[in-house]
Amino acid sequence: MIHRALQEEMEQILPQGQIYYNEPMDRHCSFRTGGPADVLAVVKTEEEMASLLKLLREREEPYFLLGRGTNLLIGDGGYRGVIVTAAAAPSAEGSQSAQDLSAGLEGDFPLDGVCVEGNCVTAGAGATLKAAALAAMENGLTGLEFAAGIPGTVGGGLVMNAGAYDGEIRFVTRSVRLLMPDGSIRDYSGRQMAFGYRTSVLRSIDAVALRAQFELMPEDPEKVRARIADLAERRRSKQPLEYPSAGSTFKRPEGMFAGKLIMDAGLAGYSVGGAQVSEKHCGFVINKGGATSAQIRELIGDVQKKVFEDTGVRLEREVIFLGEF
Repeated sequence: MIHRALQEEMEQILPQGQIYYNEPMDRHCSFRTGGPADVLAVVKTEEEMASLLKLLREREEPYFLLGRGTNLLIGDGGYRGVIVTAAAAPSAEGSQSAQDLSAGLEGDFPLDGVCVEGNCVTAGAGATLKAAALAAMENGLTGLEFAAGIPGTVGGGLVMNAGAYDGEIRFVTRSVRLLMPDGSIRDYSGRQMAFGYRTSVLRSIDAVALRAQFELMPEDPEKVRARIADLAERRRSKQPLEYPSAGSTFKRPEGMFAGKLIMDAGLAGYSVGGAQVSEKHCGFVINKGGATSAQIRELIGDVQKKVFEDTGVRLEREVIFLGEF
C-alpha cells in the first residue's frame, strides 16, 4: 500500500482525476487480465512526468511506465507500487488529429499531442502510433503507414523499435527527447537511439521518452490512405484480432518464424484454461475467454518448453511479465 504522505505529495503534482487507487489493471492491458495496482497515475505533460518520477525516485517507491499495455502481462495479484501512464484514453484511439502545437515544441509539449511541421511529425510519448500515422496521412506524408495497425504508444514503440510489414520506428526517427535519470532533458538522434530488433537504448538506460520527431516524405494522401487500408486488411486476415492478446508473443528467432515453430510442434489451439495458442496465427497467445494471467503465463512456458524439446530453439518472450502472479 502507498503511504498517506506519498499520496499527498503525488496529489500536489497531479490535478484531481489523474490518480486512481487500487486500480484494476485488466482495464489497461490488452490481454484483459491482471489484478489491481496500488496506484495508477496519469501524467499529461512533460513537467508532470518529470516531477512525479523525481518524487518516486526520491521516495524509492516502485513504479512502472505503462503505454497502452499491449506488450504486458500483469499478474493476478496486481502491482505493488505506482503505474505511471501518459497514454491517451482508449476512446481517443485513432481520433487524434495533428494539432497546432508548434508553439509548444520548445516548451511543455502535451504527452499525447501530435503536431506536423513540414515533413516532420512530432508526437508525444503517450500518443498512439495510429494517431501519428493518421496525422502523417492527413498531411500527405509517407513512412508511418506500418504503424497505423500497431496498438501501442509512441513511447512504447521507441523502447522496442516497433515494426511491421517491412517498416520500423528506426527508419523514420529523426530525434527523441528523453528525460534522464538525473532530471535533465536530452535530445537523442535516431542513431543515438541504438535501435535494433525489438530494442533500443531505452532498454539499457534509465531514461524516459517524452516525444519523438519522425522525418517523412511527401506523398499523395490517398495513396497513403490506400496503403494503410491494405495493411489493415492483411492484419485482419492473418491475425486473431477478435480476441484479447498482446500481439506477437515471442521474438522472431534468427532465420526462423516463431509461429511456424509453434505450429510444427503441434501446439495450434493448445489451451490452459481460457488461454490458447491461436489457431489462426500460432505466434499469438490469446485470451479465448475468462483467462487468468497465471494461465497465460503457464501456457507461454509450455510453448517455450515444447519448442525447445522439439527443435533446440529457445523462444524469447516479447511480452513483459509484471507484478504478483
